Amino acid sequence: MKKKVLAAILCVAMVASMMIGCTTKSPTSGGDDKKDDGKGGKKIGITIQNYENAYWAGVMSKLEQILKDEGYDATIVGCEENSAKQIEQIENFITSGCDLIMVHPNDADAVEEVCGRALDEGIKVMCWDNPMENTTANWVLDNTELGKEIGKTAAAFINEHYTADNKAQVCVMGKPDTQVLLERQNGIEAGLKENCKDNYEIVATIDGVVNNEVQSKAESVLQANPDCKVWVGVGAGAMIGSNTALLAKYGGAGKIPEDCGVITTDVTSEQLDSLEAGDEAVRAIVGFEGSNTDTAQACFEMFKRILDGEDFSADKNVYRPTMEINADNIAEIQKGM
Repeated sequence: MKKKVLAAILCVAMVASMMIGCTTKSPTSGGDDKKDDGKGGKKIGITIQNYENAYWAGVMSKLEQILKDEGYDATIVGCEENSAKQIEQIENFITSGCDLIMVHPNDADAVEEVCGRALDEGIKVMCWDNPMENTTANWVLDNTELGKEIGKTAAAFINEHYTADNKAQVCVMGKPDTQVLLERQNGIEAGLKENCKDNYEIVATIDGVVNNEVQSKAESVLQANPDCKVWVGVGAGAMIGSNTALLAKYGGAGKIPEDCGVITTDVTSEQLDSLEAGDEAVRAIVGFEGSNTDTAQACFEMFKRILDGEDFSADKNVYRPTMEINADNIAEIQKGM
């Protein structure tokens, strides 16, 4: 009898052991065991053209905070306007198992192939600025139209202060080796031509998007063309750099002539501070969603749409809005910077 009882106990112990073995999960690597709490949990890799650009630095800092608060694992890097480096960054994102890669390309054609590889690996790809082919969706501006709007805004300033007998000397600040910025620059020149009254001439064109780089080149332009007073450009660096050069030329804030002005796009705290002060060369900004926070939040909403599986096959180009920043809305925008 004792033998039968002992055998029964051993049998029960063996069954219990087998059940425990079946319900114990072995450790795994990768993202398979990410907790789905309905908030974030995805891995996102972001590579941008230049982190030294004031606009990008401001927006990316806000985007990074939003992603962190929402529980996403995000890595943001700049390629320093080097396409080979950007390709390597995207390859690293592929290897690390990102769920989504966002690229702001230095050269869209150069990254098409590596973005195609990401898609082949089941990774979603978003492009900021360019209507690329090998992406899930593109978040873009009509850069020619944006440029025309900048040119139109500058033309209003020129028409107020200059005539055919007293033409404005204009410097255009562009970035022709970047396709979207070349389109924007061409749009600026078209906007000037369409809206000015034969009262301006472009005396100089400079290349640059980083503040100190533009400042140095602007100082050289002012040495060669001391009466160049109207400056139009493709971004924040163009505005900040040229404004700094003009402040130095005229002796500081409050001493800028009324017929001297800088008009560009992008929205940074430094640009807004100069516009709000009213005693520097900054006269107008053609912006996008609003503040850095507004743009970062809009970008995050695009991330969610893509990661949630929205179908962009009918039209993968999602166009961003533009807006004029002026005395009526600058205080509200400043709150989000």
